[in-house]
Amino acid sequence: MATQDQHPLSEALPPAAALVQMITGSWVSQAVSAAARLGIADALRDGPKSSDELAPVVGAEARALYRLLRALTSVRVFVEDEDSRFSLTPLGAYLQSDVPGSLRAAAIYFGLEELSRAWSHLSYSVQTGQPAFDHVFGMGSFEYFEHHPETGRVFNEAMTGLARQRAAAVLAAYDFPGLRKLVDVGGGQGELLIALLKAHPTVTGVLFDLPAAITGAQQAIAAADLTERCALVAGDFFAAVPSGGDTYVLSTVIHDWLDDKAMAILQNCHRAMGKSGTLLLIERVLPPRAERSATLQPYTSLVDLMMMVIGGQERTEEEFRALFAQAGFALTRIIPTQSPFSVIEGVPM
Repeated sequence: MATQDQHPLSEALPPAAALVQMITGSWVSQAVSAAARLGIADALRDGPKSSDELAPVVGAEARALYRLLRALTSVRVFVEDEDSRFSLTPLGAYLQSDVPGSLRAAAIYFGLEELSRAWSHLSYSVQTGQPAFDHVFGMGSFEYFEHHPETGRVFNEAMTGLARQRAAAVLAAYDFPGLRKLVDVGGGQGELLIALLKAHPTVTGVLFDLPAAITGAQQAIAAADLTERCALVAGDFFAAVPSGGDTYVLSTVIHDWLDDKAMAILQNCHRAMGKSGTLLLIERVLPPRAERSATLQPYTSLVDLMMMVIGGQERTEEEFRALFAQAGFALTRIIPTQSPFSVIEGVPM
């Protein structure tokens, strides 16, 4: 285990070796992504298999597959027994497609060629302050997803899987005082709203997002038997958001945008709720100064680099306070959760 003054990537390694491990860190994510795309974890659901047994199931060449499995065994995704058969570890189990909290779609998404190409131009973002993704592809990431539906589908599936994990953490940490009608702005497939409505039987909700997202959410809302308690509204949060809610929640929406566009979204929420109501952002909160991470959780400062590459940003508490004030809100409190995310609460001024 890493101690408070040890970085998990460099534990017990000489400085040069630790730096090499960091330099080659993307190899691990690409290997995990390849395993997710091949569906290896699903193929191991029923028990151990050798690479020869797995190869025809996942459509791979047996020796090459063994080399992938061996590499991922070294980072505890799989385990190999004395008969050269591989099994899932607790880590690898999350690469299954149909388990609670599945991260298979996220592993596929973060291994996409498009993101790798954008990351390779990180220096452009640092030099110019502009998104490398836009520089490489000539358009923003959300516009790119519209023009490339398969990539957009992978993105939506990844965000849905991650949203399920956030929802559980948020509901455990925040009690939604006085909630009667919640408007989930940019709510995607409705994972947070579904979880909240199930936990609060007297509450009604509005799921608001772009038409494609709303179409995808209809089945999930119906499957949860929440159609009568949840209105689905398509629209553009840069133009307006639905009125009539007493609580407006934006889960990992604001970090997708720089301050000017983020403020436009928040101002539309302010107009919709009038002089009363509660604004909730579910976001990572950067520490006030640079610090080393001693945990195995994703580092928020590195997530911020990801957002810089694709056109958004993570923020400190003071940056959230300033953004709230410019949009007409007072930040009242920040509630940590048992996840990298916090609930940032505000009220209209």
